[in-house]
Amino acid sequence: MRPPPPLAPAAWQSPAWARCLRRYLVQLPGRLRPSAPLCGRASELSGRLSAMRGLLCSPLPVLLFLLQPWETLSQFAGPRCRTGPLDLVFVIDSSRSVRPFEFETMRQFLVGLLRGLDVGPNATRVGVIQYSSQVQSVFPLGAFSRREDMERAIRALVPLAQGTMTGLAIQYAMNVAFSVAEGARPPEARVPRIAVIVTDGRPQDRVAEVAARARARGIEIYAVGVQRADVGSLRAMASPPLDEHVFLVESFNLIQEFGQQFQGRLCGKDLCAEGGHGCQHQCVSTPGTFRCACNPGYQLAEDSKSCLAIDLCTGGTHGCEHHCISSPGSYFCRCRAGFVLQQDQRSCRAIDHCGFGNHSCQHECVNTFGGPRCHCREGHDLLPDGRSCQARDLCNGVDHGCEFQCVSEGLSYRCLCPEGQQLQADGKSCNRCREGHVDLVLLVDGSKSVRPQNFELVKRFVNQIVDFLDVSPEGTRVGLVQFSSRVRTEFPLGRYGTAAEVKQAVLAVEYMERGTMTGLALRHMVEHSFSEAQGARPRALNVPRVGLVFTDGRSQDDISVWARRAKEEGIVMYAVGVGKAVEEELRQIASEPAELHVSYSPDFGTMTHLLENLRGSICPEEGIGAGTELRSLCECESLVEFQGRTLGALEKLTQSLAQLTARLEDLENQLATQK
Repeated sequence: MRPPPPLAPAAWQSPAWARCLRRYLVQLPGRLRPSAPLCGRASELSGRLSAMRGLLCSPLPVLLFLLQPWETLSQFAGPRCRTGPLDLVFVIDSSRSVRPFEFETMRQFLVGLLRGLDVGPNATRVGVIQYSSQVQSVFPLGAFSRREDMERAIRALVPLAQGTMTGLAIQYAMNVAFSVAEGARPPEARVPRIAVIVTDGRPQDRVAEVAARARARGIEIYAVGVQRADVGSLRAMASPPLDEHVFLVESFNLIQEFGQQFQGRLCGKDLCAEGGHGCQHQCVSTPGTFRCACNPGYQLAEDSKSCLAIDLCTGGTHGCEHHCISSPGSYFCRCRAGFVLQQDQRSCRAIDHCGFGNHSCQHECVNTFGGPRCHCREGHDLLPDGRSCQARDLCNGVDHGCEFQCVSEGLSYRCLCPEGQQLQADGKSCNRCREGHVDLVLLVDGSKSVRPQNFELVKRFVNQIVDFLDVSPEGTRVGLVQFSSRVRTEFPLGRYGTAAEVKQAVLAVEYMERGTMTGLALRHMVEHSFSEAQGARPRALNVPRVGLVFTDGRSQDDISVWARRAKEEGIVMYAVGVGKAVEEELRQIASEPAELHVSYSPDFGTMTHLLENLRGSICPEEGIGAGTELRSLCECESLVEFQGRTLGALEKLTQSLAQLTARLEDLENQLATQK
């Protein structure tokens, strides 16, 4: 091989000379000793340069630059290291501070390092990313399984030449490069994850926090600083111990020294000492890999990591009556709950807790596996102390439906009526107001002091009032108004014609909450509720108008004006108070005498005793002394009403007879025609 001819200094830029020089240098690296460092080859290089007579005048730095890539490749030649399974990602700084020939040195360093690794899908998987102000994946972990494909991708790498966002690159490596989607093996496979960061400057973003998160996710970080790198940033990124994971190289020309140390670390790594082997009991190191072993009395499971106790109970010869409990290399017998092991340490007998005589049960003691339990005789319930028994009160436990009073009798109950009234055929209801015609408007307090659970009791109380009324369009009409800080007509007097419809509508009423504006409710009742538009019957019919106000506290507005106005309008007023209701306000609302028109109960649960008083007051045939004015059938208005209804019925009957006569005449004409 002849060297290129000597040229004048001005001819160094000639393309033809450059091609000649490259052809010569292609064969030069093979003639150099691969094991000798570049800095120790001065004599050999001098001899080679003497042979290159045309190159003696060439600048020495240019020659060193052209020689460097093959130096790096030669240095990593030789047998590959059997590192075992690894997920290895190189994070390469390609910012503008990395000069082109330095980036070329880094490229050849990566290619040389690949040749020293055992690359493959089940061995070492390699990924490469480069970064500057942005991050670019050169190829992910799962892209290539052949070293030749990786080298081809590295040689085609084009630098980004922008800023130095090292923290962004670490974040990308943690979230993307080491993801299963990119080819990394799942965490349960326990394959070590290693990131090698090569940079030449100070990061322009924060690296400590993101590097800490990456290490917490099990990524081992090597930080390699070249030439202008910031040592503090390298130490913030690297995994501990720092003296094994931080490398500072004086120049890119010496980066191959890190390659030798890094390859030595991977080859000589004691995977058991790293602590990520996952062996439950023992880890046994072997060259480039490890295996798991178990303590005596255990055997290795199918995952080759966890250990299972050798179960002597599965042999079926233990003789335990209930349970056989295996221990490493042995076993013992155990009984189910409520049993005790006998002297033979195999058979079991039941524990008679009740036989000890200290159970303290009022009625019966029952042995269970969990110990003694007290049981009550039929018709009784066990109290919270777990020992005492109480007769069951069916009146409180079921919806008995008794109109007046429920009496519990052991396993059953019966309904009672007040004195002077008889129990009806249904066994629940008592005599009703059958003859009275009443327009009844109920004003129900829905303020927040009532509370939702008590409001349900109020609705039930209202329905019990409806039960003793003869609800019909001609009999008693019922309307319901709820009030708090505002007033709402739930349904007017003329809407429902049966007690069942009224009761269903009452149950559907929703609780309003807020304040207590009783005066506003009284005004609404006087001005609207007893109007004919709302279903009240005309005053000429002399149907009693009754208002019943239900409240549990003091009104937040004045009630005197509209309470007086209601009575002036001829409305018979009743006031029912519960809990914190004010007696003075109840008397002010109610008609005279107050003793017959005011009722009070200390709590919502005992309101039912008020029903009998209200029945005697509201029912016209029973409430003459209550101030309700009964209408005599002999009064003029009643006669006129009866006459009007009778005439209307006669007129309808006359029309029906006329239609029937016309029909008969038509039939007679048809018969005559047929003859």
